[in-house]
Order: sequence, then structure tokens, then C-alpha cells
Amino acid sequence: MTRWFALHGIALTRAVKRLTHTPLGTLLSVLVVAIALVLPALGYVLADSVARLAQGLSGQPEISLFMEVGADKAKVAAVERALRSDKGVTGLRFVPRDEALKQLASGSGLGDVTRALGENPLPDAFIITPHSDAPAEFTRLAESFRKLPGVAHVQLDTEWVQRLAALVSLVHSAVGALAGLLGAALVIVTFNTIRLQILTQRHEIGVSLLLGATQQWVRRPFLWFGALQGALGGLAAWGLLLGILALMQGPATRLAESYGIPLELGGPDLLGVTVLIGFASLLGWLGAALSVRRHLHAAGERGDD
Repeated sequence: MTRWFALHGIALTRAVKRLTHTPLGTLLSVLVVAIALVLPALGYVLADSVARLAQGLSGQPEISLFMEVGADKAKVAAVERALRSDKGVTGLRFVPRDEALKQLASGSGLGDVTRALGENPLPDAFIITPHSDAPAEFTRLAESFRKLPGVAHVQLDTEWVQRLAALVSLVHSAVGALAGLLGAALVIVTFNTIRLQILTQRHEIGVSLLLGATQQWVRRPFLWFGALQGALGGLAAWGLLLGILALMQGPATRLAESYGIPLELGGPDLLGVTVLIGFASLLGWLGAALSVRRHLHAAGERGDD
């Protein structure tokens, strides 16, 4: 195991020397990787921000639970206890039938009509705020609430939630497809970069193989080179992403404030940054591995000539 680490340490050192030997070429390659990565990353951040903005514009989705008109206080109290004990409920507001009638009269201009009714036809109601705004969670809670004794009707405020979820899912799918295409492009870029390096060092590779170097010894520095180039591109993509979000924060804040909604374009957290850099490094390693597998043997044969 110690020998394995030593061999990879030597390969890593050689890869770093190759990166620093051509700083301009390395910088351009890293920028290509960064630009390709920052586009899907920015798409994911903006999609999540737009989803939060749309949720703020539409208000918090709720479930309205209507009791039977003749339900007594004991049934109402039992339903309230059941709702408060449900872990899927984060907010609960009781609307007595008399208050509902007053709101109807004052808010709809039907005061004369409501006074002519004689008897209040409205039931007691509960306004419920679920813990999650996922449509599946709304459906689960509604099915559970309908089984409570004394409940006449459960109304879901999920139409806009479903539309928003579908829109966000569509955006994420589009960004995922874009990330796949750009990831393939990064593999191709790394593939060609390593190919050029192998062709440039073909005589050195041929001599090394003649002197007894193994294919693994020759291959490792190229693999490390691809992984390091990808990792540097991931770091640069993170910096570009933070810079773009900083430039967009002012206009986005003014737009959100015009609707009375706080909005902050936050960059990826530590886990997101780790995934971004790891993904870039993996793509670089993959491009290098494909190129080495394709060109190393041929370069060694040409180096023997």
C-alpha cells in the first residue's frame, strides 16, 4: 500500500509539472472547463430561485378542511387534536362558521344576501399549512383528513403547486441534458489535450518503455493531469458562478422587492461545491483514460522507430 501511494505521488508530481510547464495552455483549458460547467450550475441555481419566487408570488399552499354543518364542538375539538398531532402539518388555523359568514358578507358585497338567509349555512373550517408543498404529500394528507369523523369536504390548493413542480422538473431536465452535453464536450477536450501530449512525448514514452517502464507507470501522470485539469476547472467554475450571481443579485432583489418578496441568489453550499469539483475531476479523468487507452500504445510503437 505504501508503494502504491508512492507511485501515485510521483505521478501526481509529474502531472503538476506538466500543468505548470505550459501555464497559458493550462489556463485556457481550465477556462474552457469552467465555462462549460458554469452554465448548467447557473441553470440549477436560477431554477431553484425562480421556484422560490413563484412560491412567494402564489402564497403558501394550503388545505381547507370543512366540517359537517351540524358538527358539534366535541367533533371539532377531536379533529383539531388529530390535525395538531399530524407531523405533516406545520400550520393550523380554525375558522368558526360565524367568522366565515362575516368574511363572506364583508369581502364579497353580499351582506344583504347573508342577512336574508336567517340561518348560517357555512360550516366550521380549518386552514392547514402542510410541512411539504409536494403534490404527493398534499394528496396523502387529504386522504388522511377525509377519514376523520365529522369532516364533510377537504379542498386542496395544489393546482399551482403541480404546475410549478412540473415547470421546475422541466427546467431541471433541460439543465441535466445541457450538463450531459457539456460534460461530453469536456471529455472530448481532455481527450484531445492528452492525445497531443502523448504525441509530443512519444519518443520519451518509447524510451521509457524500452527501459522497462510499465504501461501503468506511463499512464498515471496523464490520468492525474486530466483529473487535476478538471478539478481546477471546477474551482474556476465555482468562482465564475459566484461572480455571476453577485452581478445578478441587485436586479433580482429589485424585481423581488417590487412584488414584496425577499429573494437571495445563493451559490452552492459546501456539498454542492464538492460535487461540482468532483464531477469536473471525474470528467477530466475519463477523457484522459479514453485518450491514453486509444493513443498510448501507438505512441510507444512510434517512439521505437
